[in-house]
Amino acid sequence: MTTLVRRFLAGQKREVRTGDLLFFNGLRVLGLIVIALFVLIFMFLLTSSRPAFEAFGRDFVFGREWNPSEEVFSVLAFAFGTVVSSLLALLFALPISVGSAVFLTELCPSFLRRPLRFLIEMLAAIPSVVYGLWGIFVLAPFVRATVQPGLATAFPYFGLFEGPPYGVGLFTAGLILAIMIIPTITSISTEVFDSIPNLYREGAKALGATEWETIKTAVLGPGMSGVVAASILGLGRAVGETMAVTMVIGNRADISPSLFSPSATMASVIANEYAEANSDLHIASLLGVGLCLLILSVAINSISRVIIWRVRKKSI
Repeated sequence: MTTLVRRFLAGQKREVRTGDLLFFNGLRVLGLIVIALFVLIFMFLLTSSRPAFEAFGRDFVFGREWNPSEEVFSVLAFAFGTVVSSLLALLFALPISVGSAVFLTELCPSFLRRPLRFLIEMLAAIPSVVYGLWGIFVLAPFVRATVQPGLATAFPYFGLFEGPPYGVGLFTAGLILAIMIIPTITSISTEVFDSIPNLYREGAKALGATEWETIKTAVLGPGMSGVVAASILGLGRAVGETMAVTMVIGNRADISPSLFSPSATMASVIANEYAEANSDLHIASLLGVGLCLLILSVAINSISRVIIWRVRKKSI
């Protein structure tokens, strides 16, 4: 009897071990597939864009001219538009998102919390082309008639708000992107603040902290690394957004100090010109823009990892 029990238990152990091995090896294979896909995409962009790099050299990355009719191409103007519009979006969205997350977790009445969360998450479900249409017909006229004249009058010496009132441009694109990334940052920040133990809040109040001091020390402090991660995710979406930005940024390859001047992003120029590209060099240049966009996205994510690691290290 004892021998039969031992054999049964041994068989069970072997079965569990075999299942564990299959599970872990399956996960390894899936992870390798993801890495392989990234490498294949990178190699495709690198090999396909080689004619552009061979034709223009360093000027393809650091030049400022993009003229398909003369077959002169460079990336810098689109990189400028991508970075500036994305940073503007983060600047506009971060205070609203973190404030909304704090309100939902700390101050909001319980009967309003679920409806407000639902409405915020619904913003993420709106298609980007709808945001673009709203930006063209509502936001751009408002910026042209109200925002730009007001800022130009209030700050006439900076040069950031000068230029003809087109309505479309970097500022409008930044506003559209801010609205689009608010749900992402707010939802993640809300989850981060919800995961903080109530013991932190109770300890701060027991020491005589006010409501604001409790939020600052027991919520924002421990949750700062999560807020940074949410901000980077929002920034990543802003960098890669295409349709909404294409419709409101003006689509002009230009580097201007004015935030109201028309510009273009890496994603928008690919969306605008790839279908109409009629030369191999033009197509290779657009693929080169895609390669630079991929490298920029990887750089942003790498920097975010370092920032999150440092914030976590300080908070420990």
